[in-house]
Amino acid sequence: MKVLVIGSTGGSGRAAVAHLLTEGHEVTAFARRADPTLAPHARLSVVTGDALDPADVDRAVAGQDAVVVTLGITENPLRVRLRGPAHTALDVRSAGTRNVIAAMHRHGVRRLVVQTSYGVGDTRDRLGLINRLFFALLLKPQIADTEIQNQEVADSGLDWVLVQPVHLTDDARDDLPFASTTGEVAAMNVSRNSVGRFLAHATQSPAYIHRSVALSAAR
Repeated sequence: MKVLVIGSTGGSGRAAVAHLLTEGHEVTAFARRADPTLAPHARLSVVTGDALDPADVDRAVAGQDAVVVTLGITENPLRVRLRGPAHTALDVRSAGTRNVIAAMHRHGVRRLVVQTSYGVGDTRDRLGLINRLFFALLLKPQIADTEIQNQEVADSGLDWVLVQPVHLTDDARDDLPFASTTGEVAAMNVSRNSVGRFLAHATQSPAYIHRSVALSAAR
């Protein structure tokens, strides 16, 4: 398969690229800046572009078989909450994903895998009190945009999968995480490496099409 990863410089995006390459796919890594940590590979193409620019996205989507979206804001969340993001648009998730969906329709690409967050959409009512407060006090703007993104994907008419990890960690664990289409979790953390493995898996598996999938560390 030819798979485009939008947001390939983030932890989950980099992990998805690595797992897709390991599984033998041709991968296009798309980001605003080249990632020096991405090792050259015969089946890897690196494309510099802005997810908020429809023309950039359109060029990258053309000829692909599937698209993985891992857009987000990597800046300090307290700074973003108080002052707004310095380097990334606050609506990068929803606006970037909207551009991806439009380009996929134009080019006849069907499979879309999007990383959102546990606690939005179908899992909104499963958050505990502490996490609800954390979302409301610190992440309110990002979560609001993720809710819009989540709905854009669900309404896209594509063969979509919404991937909703719980709290992300940087540990080395990279097995397939515990995946639930009904919102259950085995823990309240999951490694970015494991999320990347699932994102790669979801580009091929028919089991998760038109489903929101909660991800947590496997038992």
